Amino acid sequence: MTNEPAASGTPYTNLSSRPLEILLDDGPLIALNKPAGLLTQGVPHAQASMEGLVKAYLKTKLDKPGNVYLGVPHRLDRPVSGVVIFAKNSKAAARLAEQFRERSLRKIYLAVTEGVPDPAEGCLVDWLFKDAEDAHVTVVPAGTPGAKRAVLDYQVLAVHQGRALVEVELHTGRMHQIRVQFGSRGWPIADDRQYGSKSPATLSDYDPRVSPIGLHAWRLHLRHPVRYDALRLEAPLPANWSRFGFKLPKGI
Repeated sequence: MTNEPAASGTPYTNLSSRPLEILLDDGPLIALNKPAGLLTQGVPHAQASMEGLVKAYLKTKLDKPGNVYLGVPHRLDRPVSGVVIFAKNSKAAARLAEQFRERSLRKIYLAVTEGVPDPAEGCLVDWLFKDAEDAHVTVVPAGTPGAKRAVLDYQVLAVHQGRALVEVELHTGRMHQIRVQFGSRGWPIADDRQYGSKSPATLSDYDPRVSPIGLHAWRLHLRHPVRYDALRLEAPLPANWSRFGFKLPKGI
């Protein structure tokens, strides 16, 4: 098992030299801490992705001459960091995907917002419409054709220089959900210029075309796909979050 953070400063075109930050490698399940700026799953034009890096890792580890199967039961947005899981066989992939589909697991994020949510804790409920062509989501009135209901709970953990560190639990899994729900209320995620941030864009060590944002998939509570025992996966915060000036409160 590797738990070494990726080194900084390496060109994004040479990702194979960077160690993966593996959180758990247990039977058919492998969980990692995805860095911001890297795709979860590969797309055309041979862009680098966590999926591709994990396949390469498993191919070497297992000494497999052929292709390596890897199921992708969920994804994180490219500028978001944190826990992402993969399955090494199709049965485990189906069982993990079922947990996401039936919302029988818990997804907890940490967010840094520009502006402080008021009240300091609560539940946000919106209807979201996805524009697939522009990869953008907007809040729309209930009943709008094609819109989907989005629900999350949040709690402000700390405030510093006009920003807030917020714990968020997702109850639905809509595209860009946390980003648009907070941004639409005037509390955009730090550095998320797509949904209202006014801060200068930073650059990802993994791809200088992508700006990381202040959103991190912190904890994932789920069942093991074979043994069904409870698992709690937790991804350490990225080193570059020091720019926000927050430390996690003790005891959470």
